[in-house]
Amino acid sequence: MADAQLRLDDDSNAAGLPPADALQQLIAEHLELDQRIHHLATLAYLTDQQQFEEVQLKKRKLALKDRIQAAMRGGRRAAALTDS
Repeated sequence: MADAQLRLDDDSNAAGLPPADALQQLIAEHLELDQRIHHLATLAYLTDQQQFEEVQLKKRKLALKDRIQAAMRGGRRAAALTDS
């Protein structure tokens, strides 16, 4: 579950990344989803509602991961363009 351990370096603004608070919020939400998914995975039996919730949580977690990575990639590209 290394995905849940995404970190934000202090020099994020220098690299052209979105504000640290915004990224930290996305990362915190990603971690919360990961923890809830892990909790559901520890249950011996999932009800239909819990199975549905698990699928929805996984989709949201993946979407958040994509947003975090896109923001980080976009910031690196912007920083590389300004360095050129």
